[in-house]
Amino acid sequence: MTGGPEPLSAVAREALERELADLRTEREAVAVTLRDGGGDEVGDRADQADELQRADELDRLAGRITEIEGRLREGAVAGAPSTDAVRVGSSVTVRFADGTESTVQIGELANALDATLVTADSPLGKALLGHRAGDTVTYDTPEGRATAVVVSLG
Repeated sequence: MTGGPEPLSAVAREALERELADLRTEREAVAVTLRDGGGDEVGDRADQADELQRADELDRLAGRITEIEGRLREGAVAGAPSTDAVRVGSSVTVRFADGTESTVQIGELANALDATLVTADSPLGKALLGHRAGDTVTYDTPEGRATAVVVSLG
């Protein structure tokens, strides 16, 4: 990518916001199960191990929440996707070798519900990044090497 703040597509933003809400709910559920740390309860090793595992889970959840919040802030700072070269968030019309054209969105997160989304780390996504209208890109598919022409960015 560019090394600076990367734009965030609407689809990616929605997915991150949903994940963030789910993680916050999960974190609250795990936090409720932890003991307050004080008191005179004497538990066996299994209880202690379980509590340590829940504390580790809280740490993992907190880390992912922080990561998503940072990415959402970065996406807001980056502004709209570029229309001069393909970047994350760009909408790109490509013409494949068989003559068919397709408009795809370059995103960060795979979304099975959005057939037009191409992730930036997929073979086609990587090939398109940084290119402009009129450029021909080559990428690998399960059937072998393929080419596509960048028709337009929008």
